[in-house]
Amino acid sequence: MAERNGSTARSNGHSANGHDSAFSIRHRGDGAGGPDLPVDWERLARATAHPARIAILEVMGMDGGRTLSPSDISLELQIPLSNTNYHVLELAKAGLIHLAHMRPVRGATEHFYRIPNPAPAAVPTRTEKRNAELEPATA
Repeated sequence: MAERNGSTARSNGHSANGHDSAFSIRHRGDGAGGPDLPVDWERLARATAHPARIAILEVMGMDGGRTLSPSDISLELQIPLSNTNYHVLELAKAGLIHLAHMRPVRGATEHFYRIPNPAPAAVPTRTEKRNAELEPATA
């Protein structure tokens, strides 16, 4: 048995009680450990299995992240709105995009989605940069 998230799990991906369990990725950006980030690999794989979903994620990630409606994405990718809406909802269910805001349009509601902001990377301070430049390289 392997240990995941502090509990024992069998090598077949199921916990001791037979239920699926997700792996955790430990954030190590600052060297002090950090919170566990649960990753459900099967769900992630299913969410990105279709080429349209990958194209949607690419379009939404352009220019540092864009807020778009399924209608905007449909026009940009030249795929039917019904297909676009289906794939956007599946990406939202998987947590890869989230609802940013809604707007009333001609008796309906237009939904706008965006890719969640990743955790900011640790930016080295001026002193750390200077020290790294001054330290001799070791071979």
